[in-house]
Amino acid sequence: LDGCFVDGLEIAQAMQSGIARLGVDRLRTLAALFAGDFLDGMEIDRSPQLNSWLVAQRRRLRACHAAILEHLAAQLPAESDEVFAHLETWLALAPFDRRAHELLLDTLARRGRMREGDEHLGETARVFDAEGLDWRSLRDAWRDARARHAGAAVPGGVAARALAAPQAPVEARVAAPRRASIAVMPFADGSEQGAPGGQLAPGLVHDVITRLAKLRSLFVIAQGTVFALGERRVASAEVGRTLDVDYVVTGLLRRQGARLLVNVELAETRTAHVVWAEVFDQQLDDTFLVLDEIGNRIVASIAGEIEGVERNRAILKPPSSLDAWEAHHRGLWHMYRFNRADNERARGFFEMAVHLDPTFSRAHAGLSFTHWQDAFQHWEERERAVDRAFKTAGDSLAVDDRDPAAHWAMGRALWLRGQQEQSIVELGTAVDLSPNFALGHYSLAFVHSQSGDPQAAIAASDHSRHLSPYDPLMFGMLGTRAMALVRLGRFDEAAGWAVKAAARPNAHAHILAIAAHCLALAGRLDEARSYAATIRKSMAAYRVDDFLEAFRFSPDAIALFRSAARQIGFD
Repeated sequence: LDGCFVDGLEIAQAMQSGIARLGVDRLRTLAALFAGDFLDGMEIDRSPQLNSWLVAQRRRLRACHAAILEHLAAQLPAESDEVFAHLETWLALAPFDRRAHELLLDTLARRGRMREGDEHLGETARVFDAEGLDWRSLRDAWRDARARHAGAAVPGGVAARALAAPQAPVEARVAAPRRASIAVMPFADGSEQGAPGGQLAPGLVHDVITRLAKLRSLFVIAQGTVFALGERRVASAEVGRTLDVDYVVTGLLRRQGARLLVNVELAETRTAHVVWAEVFDQQLDDTFLVLDEIGNRIVASIAGEIEGVERNRAILKPPSSLDAWEAHHRGLWHMYRFNRADNERARGFFEMAVHLDPTFSRAHAGLSFTHWQDAFQHWEERERAVDRAFKTAGDSLAVDDRDPAAHWAMGRALWLRGQQEQSIVELGTAVDLSPNFALGHYSLAFVHSQSGDPQAAIAASDHSRHLSPYDPLMFGMLGTRAMALVRLGRFDEAAGWAVKAAARPNAHAHILAIAAHCLALAGRLDEARSYAATIRKSMAAYRVDDFLEAFRFSPDAIALFRSAARQIGFD
């Protein structure tokens, strides 16, 4: 394609690099590239694969077109007539996109065209009613726009009676607690003719929706709503805008002989940017076990990817403009840096989130984790930090005892207090509430690896890594496996896993110490002394007592680690 201009590639590259950063002229150029559907008229008889691909590409490009028009309309001055042309095109592409209607109503109010706004709202209300959709948020948006731009009471007219219904003050709506929202659309069936794949797809989607809801960290659209829209064959991009959700999950399930393949995509609604995509390919030995396994991985991946996107978005915003949700994710960004300064910054953002929304259990759990870090890393006086970790974990439970993160925080706090059995009970509750909660499985591995069941620790560590293969706490997941292997006397294996843990980003001194001790036990003394020297560059006084005080090892494990420390001068 050297020397060629391909409009589809130009659009794809612009979307991938981020259209939010593009100026008006560039957005105009991109918008002008759209002239009808992708490969309009292109058909091949008896080729369902090509037809499915064409449908998917056309839907994707329509979503890209709508996103470009949205950003273009938002950047143009309200007094420009060009705005209306772009808004009309946008609404033709996505007639149920609330954002398009809100921007049009606001533009009409800015121009003083109140009668046209009334008429547009009245017609939109009738269309939404016919589709069984709630249009009251558009009514509220129109009232707000009139108040901002006209300061006058709403006159009689087509929509006046509907607008007269009581509503909450604007301030109350703005201050309402926010969560990232997601719709999981029914998966398409691409199974071979006669294969019973179509019976599996609805069950898998129902399972994913249920499990995402159990995480308690996202607002998940109910199954009935998304399946009803799916039956009306509403495109997924339009569904996202119709339901006013932040993310949409789509998928294709195919049963080919004895194999099951599931293609899944997670996309941001407003930018049409694909955040994550994966193909799950498994042998279909036991249908229910395979669906359970794939469902676990889909849910854990979706939750992790959304958390990463929200963290990165929050870090770019001025602190004074953050709401509770954004402050929480800003706190997570700092929390996962695993150093004292960032831990203090994380605590500040979690405290901001709790202040803005006292009912946000995950913010309380995050606050507990920062105190846990203070105690574990000896960054603060230990007993005081332990008490604070326990109290804030209790606050999280008091707010929502169905949130797995609340039980996770309490389980870790109880471990700090030396109450191992109660800790395991709380962490077990966390994973019972949400089997996809990777941090819950990791924490069970952490507790078992030191003085509990080492085999259970290995299984839980493996499962946590399987659920969240790019987790910020991956060094801990690997390190707990190494500690469990030490207790089983498998020193060579322990050394291998410990070195992997130490190589992870943000691995702190205790993780490096695990590597040093495991290598010494495996007889790899030169490598062990190298890790010890690395620790002492930043913590000159670090010794085996600091390592053992941080953890709660069984007596036999303590003896092993002390013998290793003596071999490398760490005693």
